[in-house]
Amino acid sequence: MQPRRAVIFAAILVLVVALDQGSKAWARTLPVSPARCDVPADLIARTCHGVPQPVIDGYWEWELAMNTGAAFSRFLGSPLLLGAIACGALILLGVMAWRARPEQRLRRIALAMIAGGALGNLIDRFRDGAVTDFVRWRVGEARWPIFNVADAALLVGVALLLIEGLVERRRSRPLAPA
Repeated sequence: MQPRRAVIFAAILVLVVALDQGSKAWARTLPVSPARCDVPADLIARTCHGVPQPVIDGYWEWELAMNTGAAFSRFLGSPLLLGAIACGALILLGVMAWRARPEQRLRRIALAMIAGGALGNLIDRFRDGAVTDFVRWRVGEARWPIFNVADAALLVGVALLLIEGLVERRRSRPLAPA
């Protein structure tokens, strides 16, 4: 990877981490119940909970939660194991970006977003033993799992990789005879 491409990759990664960590710092100021609960320890222990704050009533709320699992609060497990998996993924993502061909811009952007999201959540795991989540989407009583900016970056990055793969596959397909 040329230095310019590495700088762009690093800039996207740093931007995602900064947006994620900044939004999580703000989210840790959201109301909890009981009001004197110790954030994050009591949230992790589930002795208190975030109080939903409507953004768009019935559809979108800010709600502080601490996630000891992975993938939208699923797959509860050891923070150490999840941290080790994230470290391995970050190395793999860096190698994949380094090996991407010059014309694979979308791939490098997607990998940087995924790496930024993984690093943002990894910082939380090492600092708190859990990931700070705060975005809740719902329709009526149907609720999407709570998430954060890092999760959104991971999801968008994976979607971009899929799109890039489909476009690349179409380009490499031989034209049918007329």
